[in-house]
This record gives sequence, structure tokens and C-alpha cells, in this order.
Amino acid sequence: MSGTPGRPLSSELSEQLVAVAVDILAEEGWGRLNSDRVAARARAGKAGIYRRWPSMSALARSAVARFTLVGVPEDEGSVRGDLTALVASWRRPLTREERAVASIVGAARHDEDLRAGLDAALVHPLTEAVDELGKRWADRDEEVLAERLALLRSVLEAFWWQRLTAAGDGAMVAEHVEQVVDDILLPIVAPAAEPARR
Repeated sequence: MSGTPGRPLSSELSEQLVAVAVDILAEEGWGRLNSDRVAARARAGKAGIYRRWPSMSALARSAVARFTLVGVPEDEGSVRGDLTALVASWRRPLTREERAVASIVGAARHDEDLRAGLDAALVHPLTEAVDELGKRWADRDEEVLAERLALLRSVLEAFWWQRLTAAGDGAMVAEHVEQVVDDILLPIVAPAAEPARR
């Protein structure tokens, strides 16, 4: 967060401004995020916004960077179980946080602040989750080669972007999620294994 010398910034107002920004992004999209709308909703002055963030991109980055859209799943005892748990969120509609992140995906291609927000919310947590799963599988004597873990991360990231940008509410049919796990993800990490459906 940025600020100028002088009176300390109110953390309460900062949190309020961020919450308003998330609401606008989630409900109306990136194109509707501007200082007038944020100030009106937060009942704050625009100067208070620009003392904290130099641009709407910086505010959006601050807002979405606090989200973690991917977490390390509980140990399910098998590679398939772990992968299924990792992508379990694909079965439900997008959350408020996910909708806010989704709203900046297109614009992030041309904006470093927005891209950094996406990296913090999705790319870095996904990388950490795959790394942790790789360590878990190695500890269970199911080690996966580093290049295959990298491929797994790339494929998962592509599916997550698809979830965020596809028409509709983002939810996938449970059967389709299982097909992705069995027909795409499992062959990446265990190419010689024949996946057994539960």
C-alpha cells in the first residue's frame, strides 16, 4: 500500500475501501471500478483513495492479492484422492472473491498491477500447492518427476483460468471434474498407471 508523508492512514478506512472495491469488481466488473464509485459507496473522499493507491489498478491489486484461491488439500492417501480434493472447488459456483479476480483477467494482460494481483491470488498459491503435493507423494514413495509436476501446474492453471472466464457461474458437473482428474491430470503425474475410478 502506498501513502504520502503526513497524517497516518486509517487502517479501518483502508479496509472499507478494499471491501468496496471487491464488491464492485465481483458485482459489476473491472470496467465499473473508478474512484467516484468507490468513494460514493464507502462514503469517503477520493483524496483518501489516492493517498493509499495511485490508480484503480493498484487498488484492485491490493484487493485481490489478499485472496488465496487455491489451497493445499488434506492428505487423501492417494494421488487421485489428492488431485480430486485439490480441484473440488470446481464443482461449485464462483465465490465473491473468485468473481472479483475473474473480472480483471482480461485487463491484466496489459496491466502489471492487475497481473501481480492474479499472481498473488492464483498463480503463486497453485504453484505452492503442487509443490506441496509433490513432496507429499515423494514421502509416500509415489514420487513424481519435476518436469511432470511443472506440466501438472500448467494444466491446472489453464483449467482455473477457464473456470474464471467461462460463461455461466463457473461450476462444473461433478462427473466432468472426475473425468478431468482421471483422463488428464492422473496421466500427467502417473503416465504408466491405469487410473481406477472410485
